[in-house]
Amino acid sequence: MKIDDLDKKILYLLSKDSRLSMRELAKRVHLSSPSVTERVRRLESEGVLKGYTIEIDYKKLGFDVECFIEVTVRNGQYIKFNNFINEYPFVEFCYRIAGKTCYIVKLRLKKIADIEHFINSVNSFASTETYVVISKNETKSDYLELEELI
Repeated sequence: MKIDDLDKKILYLLSKDSRLSMRELAKRVHLSSPSVTERVRRLESEGVLKGYTIEIDYKKLGFDVECFIEVTVRNGQYIKFNNFINEYPFVEFCYRIAGKTCYIVKLRLKKIADIEHFINSVNSFASTETYVVISKNETKSDYLELEELI
C-alpha cells in the first residue's frame, strides 16, 4: 500500500484526536469530505488504521499504582502463565520479550498491596522483578512522529 503525504497528515491528525469528524478532517487537509472518508476507509481496510482509542485517567478511577513486572517463567510453564495473565483483570499490557526475562507486564492497581497479590499468584510457576512507577516524564509526544515511521 502506498501512503502519500495526505494520508500521513490524516494519520497524524487522527493520532492527535481520533474524534475528529470527517468534515473537520477534510477541512484540515484541504480535501472534500467524501475524499477524506474514502482515504480513511482505505487506511482502515488495509489495516494501517487499526482502531480508535480513548485515553483514560486511571487515577480518577482509583487506580493510583502503576507498575512494570518482569516475569520469568520456570520449567516451561508458558501455557499456565498465558492462561493466568489472560484472566488477570488489571493488566494494561503483557509482552513476550527477548533477554533474561520472558515477559514484561504493566499493571494498574488500586494499592501497593495488590502487587503482592499478583506476585503470590504467579510465584509457583514464575519469578518476578517489580518496578513501581513514581512519575512520568513529559515528552514531546507519546507517539512516534509519523514522518519517522513512513
